[in-house]
Amino acid sequence: MTQILVYADSLTWGIIPGTRKRLGFDARWPGVLEHELNTRGMPTRVIEDCLNGRRTVWEDPFKPGRNGLAGLSQCVESHSPLALLILMLGTNDFQSMHSNSAWHSAQGIAALVAEIRHAPIEPGMLIPPILVVSPPPIQNPRGAIASKFLGAEEKCEGLAEAYRKVADDLGCHFFDSATVTSSSKVDGVHLDAEQHLIAGKAIAAVVAPLLLNQ
Repeated sequence: MTQILVYADSLTWGIIPGTRKRLGFDARWPGVLEHELNTRGMPTRVIEDCLNGRRTVWEDPFKPGRNGLAGLSQCVESHSPLALLILMLGTNDFQSMHSNSAWHSAQGIAALVAEIRHAPIEPGMLIPPILVVSPPPIQNPRGAIASKFLGAEEKCEGLAEAYRKVADDLGCHFFDSATVTSSSKVDGVHLDAEQHLIAGKAIAAVVAPLLLNQ
């Protein structure tokens, strides 16, 4: 059975916009991805490592352990062998306590890619190919998270283009989730259940040929 690791944040963890509740695995986009691949006759297990508030490479001054570099190589090691690793991070890089631009976040992705490729996996196991997924743009943050993401709508401008360039430069695959969905209209940051379904099916369409070509 093929294994795919998804390394991400609350958008993928499945927080229900406007609440502190979580969608079930089958409703989250990694679950949709797994179902779609298995339906296509490609036995696959999708492993989630998704942490609310995770940044690419920055610390959260209020919660420990949100730097995406922390423990990443060990995560790759523990779940190997992997056919693919999917990175979908960046949204939290634009929280109000950071002054990051899309370029900064893209450099964070580059650092994560380097860390993945230096993971201490067992001899004979291959470093997995990487699919970089840019999250949908933040739009007018609302509700309880509005202050946390104040100004994020402007700071995240150009994220997909910056991620695409880094992915191309580093030989990674790339998918812009904004081509199929937006962020939730409820809070402007996360994904609704229907958006998870759409994203999962679209990512499956990208992933399936990658697995077939291995």
